[in-house]
Amino acid sequence: MSFTAHPSAIVDEGAQIGEGTRIWHWVHVSGGAKIGRGCSFGQNVFVANDVVIGDNVKVQNNVSIYDAVTLEDDVFCGPSMVFTNVMNPRSAVNRKNEYRRTLVRRGATIGANATVVCGHEIGEHAFIGAGAVVTRDVAPYSLMVGTPARRIGWMCRCGERLPAAAGEHTCPACASRYRITEAECAPL
Repeated sequence: MSFTAHPSAIVDEGAQIGEGTRIWHWVHVSGGAKIGRGCSFGQNVFVANDVVIGDNVKVQNNVSIYDAVTLEDDVFCGPSMVFTNVMNPRSAVNRKNEYRRTLVRRGATIGANATVVCGHEIGEHAFIGAGAVVTRDVAPYSLMVGTPARRIGWMCRCGERLPAAAGEHTCPACASRYRITEAECAPL
């Protein structure tokens, strides 16, 4: 076995799990899941069948990754954050054919207790603050907070906040350079 799973974890037959991935207490990985290398799944995580997870993804305790969710490489999912996959769920109405896909791009962070409403894309290296509710697409490098989440600034790929003013800026922590406008932040 090229991955490590705690004895209390359930990994269904057919799940594809990359080398060096660690699966902790009371995790359930469904048989159709595709998980990359070097990932970590904290206590009480659920991964559904129609889920694709890249390399080096960190999923903290109490996160359920439902069908129709894709996490690219280096994504961080904070404790108890939530993904949805149906816009108008009802117990008495089967809507499995109405799942909306959610895509979380490379390097994005989703904070503790945040909610990502289905059908949206979170751009690369975006940072979703704790408790935020994402109800629309998120531009790369955005710093999003609140309910519904709104952009309050920009984040460097290293996780440091960038100046909000338009122009060219250098991250004080890692010296990466960015061009910032009112609508976007792009690396130089």
